Amino acid sequence: MKKMIIHGGKPLSGEVVIGGAKNSTVALIPASILSESKVQLDGVPLIQDVKNLRAILDDMNVSSELNETCLEIDPTQIVSKPLPNGKIKSLRASYYFMGALLGRFGKAIVGMPGGDDIGPRPIDQHIKGFEALGARVSNERGAMFIQAPDEGLHGARIYFDMVSVGATINVILAAVRATGTTIIENVAKEPEIIDLATFLNNMGAKIRGAGTDTIRIEGVPHLYARNSHTIIPDRIEAGTYLSMAAAIGNGVTVKNIISEHLDSFLAKMEEIGVHFDVNEDSIYVYPTGDLKMVTVKTMPYPGFATDLQQPITPLLLKAQGEGMIVDTIYPKRVRHVPELVRMGANITVENDIILLHHTDQLQGTDVTADEIRAGAALMIAGLMAEGTTTIHKVENILRGYDRVIMKLTNLGANVEMADEADVVDANSAVDPVVAEKKAL
Repeated sequence: MKKMIIHGGKPLSGEVVIGGAKNSTVALIPASILSESKVQLDGVPLIQDVKNLRAILDDMNVSSELNETCLEIDPTQIVSKPLPNGKIKSLRASYYFMGALLGRFGKAIVGMPGGDDIGPRPIDQHIKGFEALGARVSNERGAMFIQAPDEGLHGARIYFDMVSVGATINVILAAVRATGTTIIENVAKEPEIIDLATFLNNMGAKIRGAGTDTIRIEGVPHLYARNSHTIIPDRIEAGTYLSMAAAIGNGVTVKNIISEHLDSFLAKMEEIGVHFDVNEDSIYVYPTGDLKMVTVKTMPYPGFATDLQQPITPLLLKAQGEGMIVDTIYPKRVRHVPELVRMGANITVENDIILLHHTDQLQGTDVTADEIRAGAALMIAGLMAEGTTTIHKVENILRGYDRVIMKLTNLGANVEMADEADVVDANSAVDPVVAEKKAL
């Protein structure tokens, strides 16, 4: 187990480059097994989830090689085998192997996924989609058994009862090689859905409508990767650094951004009183002055992302007045709140609504990152705080943030990684970047 030690109160400045989107990458890697030729993904973030997914690929005799941010995957010798437990439990996105294996082999045995504990995240819409395509689905001893009929999957018209990114991706993966036409309605519109569709279309799939309410898929018998695919920039990582820049920055440029993916977030930043310049693929954030409290309400894309409500929270604590955060996607996503209270934040939760009040100064202390985005909020709070903040369970942050120690260090932060058993001297010569690489 690792911990992150932050010596706070030091303004950040300079540039930070955003990596490839985690939420695209964790879908694209399982999707790669649909190809009957080698796959190359560029712009892969160096995060723990990628390491875990590669280990799952290895169990299926799918080799992979990561060179800097280029991941080469060879599924040509893939072996169909059950993935009941073990590594599957390491991350939520492992459930994309359900759709990918079903699309490739017509059957899948996959354990129920793990990942962050942020409240109920049922997979009923995934099952509904698989069954509409003709598959039989059962839950036996904590694993999903999914079997296509002898004649294979067939096209269908599917209407999701609720918008679900996971179900949209999983049904796309299963339907791309099904016979006939599949029409999926009330689908998620996230940029990561478009990225997946682009990847599959470049392999010969026929997917139309990604990014709209309705996706139409004409099934094809084979898929072959011919060109490398560059993963879109991570809008959640970008939003996290933009919040950080506004909260503790003295002029920060966040590079490798698609600003249109951040429209709702940037509108809220502007409402708070943050000043920034949007350029072609970067955003410069000016040092902040007076800020005002606002209400943040998370919604499905293109609304304010649930993954950004926690990273924006420390910034809101600097604002005057009273504000609130209402997460309509995951109302129970509040595990960062008691940790922020330990740092002196004037913040409470009532009926799943987060209530915020201006906080003059945060104080460094020991806190725990119980999930990725809660960890991001604590990281920003630690940079803002007086004194030293130690974040335990830092592996949760490493699951979703690309080379975070290196990036923070380059911005001028005084931050380091250590083993839980280590006693770290603030003046020691430990190289934080080397420690981060060892953690991954």
